[in-house]
Amino acid sequence: MYKAPVEEIAFTLKHVAGLGSALDNGRLGNLTDDLVDAILSEAGRFATEEVAPLAEIGDRQGARFVDGAVKMPDGWPALYKAWAEGGWNSLTAAPDFGGQGLPHMLHVAALEMWNSGSMAFAIGPTLTIGAIEALTTHGSEHLKTTYLPRMVSGEWMGSMNLTEPHAGSDLGVMKTRAERRDDGTYRLFGQKIFITYGEHDFTDNIVHLVLARLPDAPAGTRGISLFLVPKFLVNADGSLGPRNDAHCHSIEHKLGIHGSPTCTMIYGDGRFGDEPGAIGWLVGEENRGLACMFTMMNNARLAVGMQGVAIAEAATQKAIGYAKERTQGKAPGWQGSGMSPIIEHPDVVRMLLTMKVLTQGARAITYACAHAVDMAHGEDARHWADRASLLTPIAKSFATDAGVDVASLGVQVHGGMGFIEETGAARLYRDARIAPIYEGTNGIQAIDLVTRKLPLSDGGHVRGFIAELRDIAAKARAANAPELGETGDRLEAGVADLEAATEWLLSTLADGKQAEALAGATPYQRLFGLVLTGAYLAKGALADGGDGRSGERAALCRFAAENIIGETAALRDRVTSGAASLAAARAVLG
Repeated sequence: MYKAPVEEIAFTLKHVAGLGSALDNGRLGNLTDDLVDAILSEAGRFATEEVAPLAEIGDRQGARFVDGAVKMPDGWPALYKAWAEGGWNSLTAAPDFGGQGLPHMLHVAALEMWNSGSMAFAIGPTLTIGAIEALTTHGSEHLKTTYLPRMVSGEWMGSMNLTEPHAGSDLGVMKTRAERRDDGTYRLFGQKIFITYGEHDFTDNIVHLVLARLPDAPAGTRGISLFLVPKFLVNADGSLGPRNDAHCHSIEHKLGIHGSPTCTMIYGDGRFGDEPGAIGWLVGEENRGLACMFTMMNNARLAVGMQGVAIAEAATQKAIGYAKERTQGKAPGWQGSGMSPIIEHPDVVRMLLTMKVLTQGARAITYACAHAVDMAHGEDARHWADRASLLTPIAKSFATDAGVDVASLGVQVHGGMGFIEETGAARLYRDARIAPIYEGTNGIQAIDLVTRKLPLSDGGHVRGFIAELRDIAAKARAANAPELGETGDRLEAGVADLEAATEWLLSTLADGKQAEALAGATPYQRLFGLVLTGAYLAKGALADGGDGRSGERAALCRFAAENIIGETAALRDRVTSGAASLAAARAVLG
């Protein structure tokens, strides 16, 4: 059974990602160290004792589509009610609407624990929190006062409606249309697919944020507008009015996250209401909807990265627990009677340590990204906004790839029992697989990283960040600590590989050779993530957390440096030399 690693999460937040220095410098208002610990402790308790025990039933029963409505797994509506009553939905929301106004770092740390408990459960509230942010930033005062208090309290939930059957990542070709009405509202017509928590029985109302196109809109993504479309219209006194002309047509049968309803939504077919057309209200400005939605999507991408961390942590815990109990053969040097636990076998140790390295690396990267998001609201706002922009695609892609890789290793550690559903290892693997796909595939994250984020400040920001990483490597070398082994040298080599690949990409883009640059985008993204993993593990190993675990952190850091970070040399070569062979082999695919 999963147990939230509250101490490790707190250490990473405070000593690696930057929360500790932000607290010391008064950058986070009245937030104190004791309050941080209390919040993390209670989030961990809730995830361990209330969310995790219902994960299996959610996977086995799944969300069910019955008579045009979605019935959630047994126990889940009560779980959601307890979650909302605990105030978790309001953690980072604005106090003006009932929120607590706490840092994003605490939100993502709590997200990790809830997703480790059950990714299928946690994704629904996550989307509501994203919708709250988009509405807070771009909504009219009327929309804010009507919807935000009940969304912040968790009384109502939200959803995000982008994808259509013919328009996945290319939103510019969407067909859902909106028509203006004289009363200032709009009528929406169209179909959306893959809408997470588009229908459920958690709350009485669901607030859909829907992208659609006006009749006179410019072509492409410049002609997309964002609309708020509630499941039930809201009366002037705040009570629920008639049903809007929007409904769930069906739900998908998926590889994983079975408890999460993935809906096909129909808007404006005349099933409800006096006339066809789902009634909606404009969010932001006409034809500027994609910019509004990106407010929701950017933090949603970090939230999906947290899903990768969460699955990796749960899979690692499960694998270590199994490896300590499962006996098989006799490991070299085994002195006990009978067969040894498989955790004594070197290859199993290698797998488990790799799982821990990828999990902790992904955790540190995502938390550092959240720290940048928080700091972008204060001094040096431009610097931290650029840092958040740079880290977001890496946090989403590296962490979700790690989730899949670690969950796969977890199945392998379990051996044949990992292929059996009863152990739970397979569920984690199945759940993990969606995370590299949705909220922008990891390939799209790589394109974003290389073409949009590297050129920030004419490449000045990424160069400055690499200098920071080089400084961490130098400190690891200067520590001259035997327990760190060759960490300093190996990390310096990794940073050099990252720098060389970065300069090659910037130069190639400057020469207008975008295809050559994009051929190396995904390996570059992996290269960056591995260097960050090594650097953040070293930073943690050099810090004194006061918990007596510095030796463990140094040992894990050394293992990462001497067994995993060396991949950067091969990745650098793929970035700088792989384009020609990729283009030449294209014909093989027909």
